Amino acid sequence: MAMNNPNSQSNESQIETLASNYNQGTLNRREFLSRLAILTGSMAAAHLLLEKSGLAQVISQKETQGGTIQISGSDVSYPNGEIPIGGYLATPSGAGPFPAILVIHENRDLNEHTRDVARRFAIEGFVALAPDALSRRGGTASMKTPDEARTAIGTISAEEALADLEAGLAYLDTLPNVQKGRLASIGFCWGGARSFALATQSARLRAAIVFYGSAPPIEQLDNVKCPVLGIYGETDERITSRVPEVASAMKAAGKAFDFHIYPRAGHAFFNDTGERYDPLAAADAWARSLRFLRAHLEN
Repeated sequence: MAMNNPNSQSNESQIETLASNYNQGTLNRREFLSRLAILTGSMAAAHLLLEKSGLAQVISQKETQGGTIQISGSDVSYPNGEIPIGGYLATPSGAGPFPAILVIHENRDLNEHTRDVARRFAIEGFVALAPDALSRRGGTASMKTPDEARTAIGTISAEEALADLEAGLAYLDTLPNVQKGRLASIGFCWGGARSFALATQSARLRAAIVFYGSAPPIEQLDNVKCPVLGIYGETDERITSRVPEVASAMKAAGKAFDFHIYPRAGHAFFNDTGERYDPLAAADAWARSLRFLRAHLEN
């Protein structure tokens, strides 16, 4: 884990201490990543160190509660017509083929949390692609702050976003270690809304998961092409208040829609780098999501 600066050994020791404290539970994920970014100089450098040192898999395994599959992660690029779309691909070891999932990030950028969710899926035996929704605006690496990323993502139309996500599904279906046609999507916040919208358009999807994302307009729910799982927080009233209406419309349209509302949990409760993280709700939501995916992708 050597680093090219005069204090490399000191930094290496501090990083090892950080990792140990995180694994022992004396540092939460947000604190760990924040301090690692300070030691390495930037979050981009921290991400590179996590991947190259093997720490990425170690901390991902901690969140999955015991997976032991070796995985690999890499940045990738694939086309949507003439537009190159960047992303992060996490894969289990072995030839597979494995089912695959599109991991759609929140309304900021393709950050370490989203990359980590992709790695957790790989540990569980899925090929996971996390597209960079900001590819049309120069990509996550070009954004100076999360606020700049949030502003940029607001300039991407629904049509553009969905076209880029469909291209991601098409890319997954070309990979030799992916079980053809066994594709799903999961999204969080902004990404949750896109996961639900994608389910109304893509014939490639066999399942879609929505974490606290808005549903499409009621009149579009007739077009849903696969089972949908909704995960919501009780206090996230802007999103959760619509769930009964959505559930009723999905039932009337003959569409499969399971959902769960977590008591006292708020928006973004799954994000373990944020202030609203709810570890108990997040753990149950993760287990619930895996059961849903395996029921629809592995059978």
